[in-house]
Amino acid sequence: MRARTKARKRALDILFESEARGDAPLEVLTQRRETADAPPVSDYAGMLVEGVVAHRDRIDQLLAEHAEGWTVARMPAVDRTLLRIGVFELLWVDEIDDPVAITEAVELARTLSTDDSPRFINGVLGRIADIAEHLRATR
Repeated sequence: MRARTKARKRALDILFESEARGDAPLEVLTQRRETADAPPVSDYAGMLVEGVVAHRDRIDQLLAEHAEGWTVARMPAVDRTLLRIGVFELLWVDEIDDPVAITEAVELARTLSTDDSPRFINGVLGRIADIAEHLRATR
């Protein structure tokens, strides 16, 4: 597994855990960075967690607008978290090409979520990627 793929998986773990436990994501991130017996948190994974937290309201607004037939709250937790990471990478991480951000989210969904999740995530992120240039200009 490539370093950034591992970082995305680690960010997913931290964001998912924080939501499941009802803890603040940045607190969970800090705990994971300070715990010697947990897998390491790379700089990229930390940046993903911090970015999703910083832009969560806007990310969730975009997800609500582009996830046809789904509210953000009704989405499976893994899918919701992968979508948040994917949207953050699409709009705020300039060094990641849009197709890479989408493919990485889809591949993680393929191994970690339901059979329908890869297609769902691909569709939502694809719709957002279609207007990403406009969205980046207005951020």
